[in-house]
Amino acid sequence: MEMITHILMGVLIQLLCFIFLPLWLAIILTIILGFFSHFLIDALAKMTYHTPEPHKDDRFWVIWHIITPFLIIVFIVWIFIVNWVLFFVFLLGAISANLVDIWDWMILRPKQRKLKAEDPEAKFWGDNLFIHPAIDWVREKVPPFSIMPNWNYEKKGVIIEMITIAVLWILVSLLIPYLIL
Repeated sequence: MEMITHILMGVLIQLLCFIFLPLWLAIILTIILGFFSHFLIDALAKMTYHTPEPHKDDRFWVIWHIITPFLIIVFIVWIFIVNWVLFFVFLLGAISANLVDIWDWMILRPKQRKLKAEDPEAKFWGDNLFIHPAIDWVREKVPPFSIMPNWNYEKKGVIIEMITIAVLWILVSLLIPYLIL
């Protein structure tokens, strides 16, 4: 799914942990559960419009990939309006829920690309360190994910992600008043 979905899930996990647990445990569980929430969200992405490769010639794809980063900006502005301190507090959950993408896409992939550019025949030392293949395994082999329809190339899959984003955002907004800073 898109980054906004992971951010909202991480913030929701952090809210629940910080509301119901002692601070030290809340921090640890936010990081652990945020990390593993990425597996759940990406396994559910099978039912969303989430093409593995860019489709810059497809107007729908382009618009969707303008809307989702814009939603991140709207969320950040909303958090600042609610309470600017929450922005810094929620970084823990937001980053934890995106650690898989940070590792795979921002750390390993650039190193892999650089190595392949220097020597196309070279074997990348980090090939076994990518996390997304494990998520793909969960998506394809573990019920209920394995029996879900694959709508990655179907535009109707956007509806599933929009509903997911809306539900997560509503839950976050309902729980914020219970967070004691």
